[in-house]
Amino acid sequence: MDATTGQRRKAATSRTGRRFGYTISILINVFFLWVVNNLVGWDISWITDDFSKVVWIFNLSLGATIAANVLYLFFDPPWFKSLGQIVTVAISVAVAVRLWQVFPVSFTGDFPWTGLFRVALVVGIVGGSIGIVVELVKLARIAAGASPAKT
Repeated sequence: MDATTGQRRKAATSRTGRRFGYTISILINVFFLWVVNNLVGWDISWITDDFSKVVWIFNLSLGATIAANVLYLFFDPPWFKSLGQIVTVAISVAVAVRLWQVFPVSFTGDFPWTGLFRVALVVGIVGGSIGIVVELVKLARIAAGASPAKT
C-alpha cells in the first residue's frame, strides 16, 4: 500500500467517523426536542408554568442544531462547520439569556439550587460567548488561507 492509498483510507475513515457523530447528534437533539415539548406535562415539581414561555427558543436552538448536523452529513469543510458553530452557539447563548430572564424553575429546600442554576446559566453564556469568538478567529484564519487547527 502506497502513501496515497493510506491517506485516502484514513480520510474515508475520518469522514465516516464524523458522519456517525453527526447522526448521533441529530438523534440526541431530536430526543431533547421531544423532552422540551413534553416537559410541562410531566408535572415536575421544580418546573413552573413559565417554562412554556421558553419552549419556542429551545425549539429554535435544537432545530438549528439538527439542521446544521444534517447539512454536515453532506458538506463539512472546516469553514462551513465554523459558520454553523457560530450560529448554533449564538442561539444557545440566547437560550441561556432567556432562561435567566424568565427563570422557569422554582427550587425548594435547604440546598441552594437556584444559585447553582444561575451560576450554570452564567457559565453557559460566558462559555458560549468565548466559543463564538474562537470560531470567528478560526473562520478568519481559514479565510486568510491558514490551515485550520485539528480538533
